[in-house]
Amino acid sequence: MEKSMVEDKDKTSVRELIEQNKRSVNVTTITEKVMPKLLLTIAIISILTTIGIIFTLLFETIEFFKQIPFLEFFTGTVLKPLGENAQFGVLPLLTGTIISSTIAMVVAIPVGLMTAIYLSEYASNNVRKVLKPMLEILAGIPTIVYGFFAFTFVTPLLRAIIPGLEPTNILSPGIVMGIMIIPMVASLSEDAMSSVPNAMREGALGLGSTKLEVTWKVVIPAAMSGIIASFVLGISRAIGETMIVTIASGSSKNFTFDITQSMQTMTAYIVEVTGGDAPAGSTLYYSLYAVAMTLFVFTLIMNLVAQYISRKFREEY
Repeated sequence: MEKSMVEDKDKTSVRELIEQNKRSVNVTTITEKVMPKLLLTIAIISILTTIGIIFTLLFETIEFFKQIPFLEFFTGTVLKPLGENAQFGVLPLLTGTIISSTIAMVVAIPVGLMTAIYLSEYASNNVRKVLKPMLEILAGIPTIVYGFFAFTFVTPLLRAIIPGLEPTNILSPGIVMGIMIIPMVASLSEDAMSSVPNAMREGALGLGSTKLEVTWKVVIPAAMSGIIASFVLGISRAIGETMIVTIASGSSKNFTFDITQSMQTMTAYIVEVTGGDAPAGSTLYYSLYAVAMTLFVFTLIMNLVAQYISRKFREEY
């Protein structure tokens, strides 16, 4: 009697396990069928969003060039969007954008690269675990905070050193943008150098090379793809920066190469027009999209260059 009861319990438990396995298999099967469709939908939404942005910029830009000649826009050195004799030359904005980005990279590239070399080749694991998160905190600071830092601290400091520096200038925001980009350059470059196999380092050290020679002649050439890509991505980040240049560089649309003067970038102009009273359908309104399209193409070219460089210099281990 007891034996039959035990057998019945065993059969019941086996049936329960079978039912549980069936339910688990059904849930897994449904999940396997649904997830690819969900992921495909998300990917399609991303692509359609990008296409929508491009077409929006394109259509409005075409309307702008129906009113302003193409050559006048890209070769004009005067930008006076208001008034009866309005002029729409984008060169002052291009100059301001390029100069501010160049200053930023002059600051970010050497500091970021040296930081990456130290973290990758010289710092111990404990030091790296502390310094790298502290460095990346800089990337989490809002850009508007950097803007006020440039305007209220860096600019007065530079004016005490450089006579004739205007209260709003392109030098100060360029330097602060470089400080903001340092974590990007350092982190990506450090990741690229850390991916170089230790066997290459040990082989060079075994041949009598010093630590510095190994770093400059072995590690950096092997990681050049990732390092250059970090530089190009940093430049793209600088080109698209808005709040720092809006606050600290002013709104003067000067076509000049004097870094002590106030200049305006493409992003700052977009902020100015968007926050102003530009009537819909006016030339000023359409100039917003023309400048945005120029900025979009500029950034796209930089990203394509970064991808090309990454493929060309990529080393596989």
